[in-house]
Amino acid sequence: MTDEIISLRVLVVSREQELCDLFRQAAALSTVPMEIVGAVDAGSAAGSLADNADLAYVDGALPREEIGQIIAALEVAAKPPFSILLVTGHAGVAYPTNGVAGKPSRPEEARWLIERSMRTRLPSRVLVVDDSATMRTIVRKALEATRFPFHISEVAEGFAALKMVREGEFDLVFLDYNMPGFSGLETLSELKREQLRVNVVMITSTQDETLAKRARELGAAFLKKPFFPGDIEKVLCGYYGLRALYPKQA
Repeated sequence: MTDEIISLRVLVVSREQELCDLFRQAAALSTVPMEIVGAVDAGSAAGSLADNADLAYVDGALPREEIGQIIAALEVAAKPPFSILLVTGHAGVAYPTNGVAGKPSRPEEARWLIERSMRTRLPSRVLVVDDSATMRTIVRKALEATRFPFHISEVAEGFAALKMVREGEFDLVFLDYNMPGFSGLETLSELKREQLRVNVVMITSTQDETLAKRARELGAAFLKKPFFPGDIEKVLCGYYGLRALYPKQA
């Protein structure tokens, strides 16, 4: 991340005291100072927002109508938190929150979820790699149209991208496959060989499932042209610790 979080305020809405305790244990493990605030219903959730929560985790075990009331209370805050519904299994029901994530069962899982979710609150540093200036502009505009904050840099080819990632602290690289000289796949392979800690999204218009499979084997997400802001958000769900994002906001 390009900025440092001084502290984080996390709201956990659940009738299960164990879930709130789990997040408090996770907070004790985190390197980022954070306060975990528990609430059991819409009224107590609204009251907790007086101190500006950054993230709100809502227990999917609560009655559906009550979850709607909780989200309505969150949305009228002066600075609404990013809301996440916690579910078990593969729940596919409609949800009113900003996103859906797996319900943690251990402090380590809760810590991972918080540290991923906090990325929704701070700009991530992004590098767009494409030999076409027009395509770089398209990717930039699509990123800027998502609901997430980014600081975006651009470069025209793979060697320059490797140099920038080695020297900088990028969180995400959007990498075109079809570039002269050092291809996107070669650039991705080199990033992984050097164990540079960066998340990569491979972009291509090529109708080639073998390419998509190879990119995923190397740990990259895969984005096919043409694409829209909602498509970018979908491929970045894992980056934010989410299973899904609310589609109407994509």
